[in-house]
Amino acid sequence: MNAAPPAGIRNRHGERIDFSFEPGSDDHVVVIGHGVTSHKERPWLIALSDGLRAAGIASLRFSFSGNGRSEGRFEDSTISKEVEDLGSVLDALEGWHIAYAGHSMGGAVGLLRTIADARIEAFVSLAGIVHVSKFMDFHFGHQTPGRDVMLGKPHCPLTESFLADAHALDTLVHRGNEVRVPWLIVHGTDDEIVPLEDSLDIVAATDDPPELVQLAGVDHRYSRHEHEMTAVVVPWLARWTGS
Repeated sequence: MNAAPPAGIRNRHGERIDFSFEPGSDDHVVVIGHGVTSHKERPWLIALSDGLRAAGIASLRFSFSGNGRSEGRFEDSTISKEVEDLGSVLDALEGWHIAYAGHSMGGAVGLLRTIADARIEAFVSLAGIVHVSKFMDFHFGHQTPGRDVMLGKPHCPLTESFLADAHALDTLVHRGNEVRVPWLIVHGTDDEIVPLEDSLDIVAATDDPPELVQLAGVDHRYSRHEHEMTAVVVPWLARWTGS
């Protein structure tokens, strides 16, 4: 195996991207991205990384710039910037066969990067946002940029730039037809943040639809159901690696 784990990652703005790398048995690696206002240490992302390690599959969890312990300001965060950050992570994984698994907003980021970047060979959306503008309006439409914060987190101020970027994307529902790699969606039926309808809609709008697994009674964070999520995702990714 000629692939080596990255010594460090910086995005195109020079900001250091914080990451955790778990080795595997070959040159396949799963990059794991989080949702809006989140970071790489969320329990459900750690559970996925642990499950992959047990299956002998390498993984790299990272925090987008301005989130967690990555450099940058949250005020500069947008979905488009996170798509760029993911590209910088892929740059640091030269020689690897790469899959990407993204949760919530990280799922939207992954869809956009997968469409544009042939280095992603398989894609997993974990409760991924599809109707981006609708999501922003529902959760933040009553708030004032520059005054209010996102999801009650003081370190995550709502900005005009984040709103404008999200509204420009509008919906990704018809972009599923641009995905040319194996694709899995896992979504809880009791998701209180990103409704299951987002996943149902993109499956219905895609000519060659992805596999959709609905987890009954499971919320957005897979609370107390991390094992159910990993029991679906890890074997699917193991098949991608050929193991």
